[in-house]
Amino acid sequence: MTNIIDWSCEDVKQWLISNHFEGYADLFCDQHKIDGKALLALEESDLREPPMQIRVLGDVKHLYLAIAILKLENQDKFNASDPTNDGFKKISHRYSKKVHSRPLKHSTYRQESTSTFSDDDDDVIDEEIEKIISRKGRYSRNLDSELFKTVLSFVYVFLVFLLTSFVMVVVHDRVPDMHKYPPLPDLFLDNMPVIPWAFDVCELVGSILFLTWTIILFFHKHRFILMRRMFSLLGTVFLLRCVTMLITSLSVPGVHLHCQGQKYPDMWTKLQRTYEIWSGFGMSLQGVRSCGDYMFSGHTVCITMLNFFITEYTPRKIYMLHTFTWVANIFGIFFILAAHEHYSIDVFIAFYITSRLFLYYHTLANNRSLMLRDMNRRRVWFPLFSYFESKCDGIVPNEFEWPLLWPKSFCSYFDRKRKRHSS
Repeated sequence: MTNIIDWSCEDVKQWLISNHFEGYADLFCDQHKIDGKALLALEESDLREPPMQIRVLGDVKHLYLAIAILKLENQDKFNASDPTNDGFKKISHRYSKKVHSRPLKHSTYRQESTSTFSDDDDDVIDEEIEKIISRKGRYSRNLDSELFKTVLSFVYVFLVFLLTSFVMVVVHDRVPDMHKYPPLPDLFLDNMPVIPWAFDVCELVGSILFLTWTIILFFHKHRFILMRRMFSLLGTVFLLRCVTMLITSLSVPGVHLHCQGQKYPDMWTKLQRTYEIWSGFGMSLQGVRSCGDYMFSGHTVCITMLNFFITEYTPRKIYMLHTFTWVANIFGIFFILAAHEHYSIDVFIAFYITSRLFLYYHTLANNRSLMLRDMNRRRVWFPLFSYFESKCDGIVPNEFEWPLLWPKSFCSYFDRKRKRHSS
């Protein structure tokens, strides 16, 4: 439909029918000529008192609730200063959250009833609105894949990983002498013996989480939006890691590590070593050994980011999966420390920065009102977010599909699941 302000009586009639209020279509549109503006101006008292004088309490409540939700859903489409918006001001003052409404299916239409009711029922309406808000949230109405932005975010994280690999080569040159600068005091490492195989187990945990996330992306209907967000966040965190690695060189955290400053004769040799680290994803399982890249832990960043993405973009009812990813995240961090590959502060800061940035990013992306507030300042401090999420106006729903055209049995299965979910 068009802007609600421009609705005609016929549009209002269609809205009533779509929300299962067809019994009142003639009363609203044929008798009282209620268009879009008039609909927004309606109060509960207008429904109950002459000339409309709806006599059924349940219908009054359902109608007023539907109108209230309509006002909340379309608050960005009309001016709050409009004189017809008194009802909207009252409701939006109470509820700053946005509502994802669904049709009200259980209204009855018995205008001949002579039921009487109290004038003070606002609290009942408020409670019903709050229940719908808390249960349904507000899903985005614009879920375009925007493939160009996804490709651009991949290029961004690709370049950041290359830069990170080069910085790891540079900081290896500057690693402090182990004989002159022994490991720093660390509360956890000082009381935990070295487990030689622990770091390999940490990388195995990360690989399992990555495989899980890949499967989720394969089936998720909005996979390109998820990939864009993952690339953007990973690129930003690792770009910050480049800075922290470069500005301060910590001493080697364990005497078992054989780290010495390695001087590369020319830039070409450095670039070759950069490619070795990048192609091996910085993993010891791929034969990559590095020193000096301590502040902060890249392994912690990866397993924490994967954990948060898996829990965010899978249904809440799959609690076993969420429990597994959190346990894997915690044990992955433990194995990093047990291997004495990082200081405790490296791991703590990596977890804190990753989790806070993930939550802050999604808080802004899921709340349009927060995105619109201080827009200029947000563009300065978060230019990538402003660009990548420019069309986002709510939560990305967790909907799944079979992405291939074959086999057809899988396609029909996901179609049935989607229809059952939407019904």
